[in-house]
Amino acid sequence: MKKPKMVLGGAGFYIVLLLCLAVVGVSGYMILFRGNAAAEAKSDATVSVSAPDADLFDDLDPNGPSQEILDPQTSKVPDETDVPTEAPAEMPSVKVDDTPVMATAPNLIVWPLRGAVVAAFSVDKLCYDETMGDWRTHAGVDLAAEVGTQVMAACAGTVSAVENDPLMGTTVVIKHGGGYQTTYANLQSVPTVKAGDAVTAGQIIGAVGNTAIAEAAEAPHLHFAVEKNGDVVDPQTFLKD
Repeated sequence: MKKPKMVLGGAGFYIVLLLCLAVVGVSGYMILFRGNAAAEAKSDATVSVSAPDADLFDDLDPNGPSQEILDPQTSKVPDETDVPTEAPAEMPSVKVDDTPVMATAPNLIVWPLRGAVVAAFSVDKLCYDETMGDWRTHAGVDLAAEVGTQVMAACAGTVSAVENDPLMGTTVVIKHGGGYQTTYANLQSVPTVKAGDAVTAGQIIGAVGNTAIAEAAEAPHLHFAVEKNGDVVDPQTFLKD
């Protein structure tokens, strides 16, 4: 007895055909995907190594670079104590001058006037005074000059007094630096300066007169005296030639 044959007809045929195509497409996609993945993995794992440039090794020592081998037992990093320092230069000794400072004379740059000394300075020896008729000291010098002869300041200073002394007549006193003081006596009654005036060396301060009663027996002259801190000194020691 023969089995009956199954025949697909119409819609059934197309359904089977569609399923076959789907299976073939899926299989092809899987094969293609696996091939690409394998190629990418191979590409990532492959490292391209280029041949070295021969020029880079032209200057190298064929025996290899020389290196200094440091012995860790002997090598040492220098510190500040290992750095040699220059010894400081010895400072020269300074000698201290303990010589006492002596007072210097004022800068008397001019004579009050030019004239012969008719009575010298004398405080250690008594001199006979013709006017007073006795022996006494003379704390200045008397410089001969005609009445009216101009009298100049011996050095710069400030006029401290202009007075009419009972014995020495019209007198001008000038204070200078260093404790010095100069006195000009037997002047005419009206000097050319007044107390408080600043004067310079050689400035005219008055003129020779005949007002000194204590020296009236002498020829016309200027009585000139110098003091240092209140002590009389020889004017000729300080007057310049």
